[in-house]
Amino acid sequence: MAAETQNPPRIGVLAIQGDYDAHASALRDAGAEAILVRKPEELASIDGLIIPGGESTTFLKFLARDRFLDALQSFVRQKPTFGTCAGCILLAKEVRNPSQESLAVLNATVERNAYGRQLDSAIIQAPTQLEGGPLEMVYIRAPRIIKTGPEVEVLAERDGFPTLVRQKNILAATFHPELSTDRRVHRFFVDLVRSQQNQSR
Repeated sequence: MAAETQNPPRIGVLAIQGDYDAHASALRDAGAEAILVRKPEELASIDGLIIPGGESTTFLKFLARDRFLDALQSFVRQKPTFGTCAGCILLAKEVRNPSQESLAVLNATVERNAYGRQLDSAIIQAPTQLEGGPLEMVYIRAPRIIKTGPEVEVLAERDGFPTLVRQKNILAATFHPELSTDRRVHRFFVDLVRSQQNQSR
């Protein structure tokens, strides 16, 4: 009964660049309250966070202002965080092609622009560990996860490389689940946030 009356989790979407509105819509479809986050102090009022796609170096330049990067570093070590495309790059411990600073919380090595430029974007169907059969994956200037640590669970792959991974409270995808009508990935993340909420009670 308690689960039925539980308030929906408040999940933020880092609204600096990328299709954050699409993520917010997907979160609402998945049963969460979506909050657009543009200031570091707004992190204190949310239960989880999505770092969307975009350009990772632009993200870093913006986050360098007002100690936002420090606040984000603290947040992702404590609360569920989901990075897609550029967000996946920002979460990785090692970034190549070229190397750059990151939040370094996901034990993975990520190669930027591994599948080519915008013209090499693709939509594919691939098997996944999530229930419901093959998953639609939308790739736009996608990175590639080329190595993961033993604590990283691979939930989906493309050509033998991980495309959706989980490490404890961290979820990362090299594709754009917000651009698909399939909400399973967002529902998975919302359930992850709810699970941590229940554990902290």
